[in-house]
Amino acid sequence: MTSVRNQPDPADTDPVARAVLDAMDAAGPQVCDDMTVEVALSVMTSARTGRLRVCDNDGMPTGLVTRAQLAVVRDGPGYSDRVQLRDLLGCRGPQAPAAATAERTTYRRPSAPVR
Repeated sequence: MTSVRNQPDPADTDPVARAVLDAMDAAGPQVCDDMTVEVALSVMTSARTGRLRVCDNDGMPTGLVTRAQLAVVRDGPGYSDRVQLRDLLGCRGPQAPAAATAERTTYRRPSAPVR
């Protein structure tokens, strides 16, 4: 007979980890970071939520986006229908507050490479 020993969940012992997990769970639906801004806004409308949890292709959370953030980007001068959520989140990790930076930043489409 094999004995299985479970490790305690870090969120059970660390109040900060529990708070982060609770905030991410309360964020609403989980979407992949390759989703476009328009599709994300449609998902929010369909789900009747004001924010989305954004994850990478491995399912790891990379940030949160709100309807207000996406509206600012969509109405900005550099917007195109190809802007993806990962373009907005950049290199920030899962603990970075998306709301703190995205509303202060205007998205600018990357310039075309010089040939």
